[in-house]
Formats: sequence, C-alpha cells, structure tokens
Amino acid sequence: MFKLLTIKDNVRVLPIKFDLEIKEAVKESLQETVEGKLFPEIGVFLSITDVDEVGDGSIVPEDGAIHYPAQFKVLTYKPEPNEMILGEIVDVTEFGAFTRIGPIDALVHVSQVMDDKMTYDPKNSIFTGKRTSNKLQEGDIVRARVVGVSLGKGRSKISLTMRQPTMGSLAWIDKEKKNAKKVKK
Repeated sequence: MFKLLTIKDNVRVLPIKFDLEIKEAVKESLQETVEGKLFPEIGVFLSITDVDEVGDGSIVPEDGAIHYPAQFKVLTYKPEPNEMILGEIVDVTEFGAFTRIGPIDALVHVSQVMDDKMTYDPKNSIFTGKRTSNKLQEGDIVRARVVGVSLGKGRSKISLTMRQPTMGSLAWIDKEKKNAKKVKK
C-alpha cells in the first residue's frame, strides 16, 4: 500500500550543500540517503515530497556536517496482507514466479500459480496449465493477492497467490471473460 507519511528526524547536511537554501539542502540530503531504502516497519521510501520544517542545526565534534531536526513528507510503499496488487513477472523458475510489485519483488510459489496441474519448461521459463493451456512467462502482467509479508534489513519475503477467482495473468482473465460471454449467448 502506498502511503504519504510525515516524519520527524535529524538530517545530516554535508558542507557541499551549505550554499543552498536550508530546506533544499535538507531535501537533497534526504533524497541521497533514504530514497530507495527499505525500513521494515515503514516500507520502501520512494520519494521525499516536501520538507515542512527545519529546526536550528547543530555541529557534532569531528563531523563537518550540520545536523538539522526536520519534519518532512515521504511517499512509501509497503505491501499489506490481503492486498490485491498488479505486478509484472520478472523471472520464472521451477519453484515459482518472481513478480515486481512497485519497487520490490515478491514470489508466487509454484503451488499458488493456478488451479490446474502445470508443466514447467526450463528452456523457455514458462509454466503451462495442462487443462486450461494458460501460460505464465516473463513480462506477463498479473493480478495477485498478498498472503505473506516479512520485511527485514537483510532479507525480505513477500508471498503472493493467484489461486483465487479473477486472479492470475491478465491474459487469462480476459480469456475467461470472453468464454463466459460465449456461454451466455
């Protein structure tokens, strides 16, 4: 889930930024140090959108930078259990499909890909359903549900499932809709 948060923290501004206006120097320092980083309790910091307040700076002995207490807004992303997401398949292996959801990758384990027996083609990295002939390969856009989230500094795991109605590759979903229209006629 994407969130816009207001955070208060101390920001270290290097001497190279002393010629900038204080808010701009603080914003650039934050962009360089925290954007793109994962904070397990908050999520991935995507963008520093604004610096609201900057207090009086202090100098720490043996550090040429100035440390400013600041309040700023940051756009974050953290997947939540049961959240429905759209993602792109970036890698297919014999144990599942890695799916890019926003700034991070999640895994759809082979047991959670589809309600069909599947074959795996290691040469082409494709899962194929035996009954439905549905294929899953790199580049496919999929709809999935988050079933597990474990974010950590060293290793993060996000688990997805596509074994629910209206889930899976968007191509499968379109195929099901067309087949349902044919049955109605």
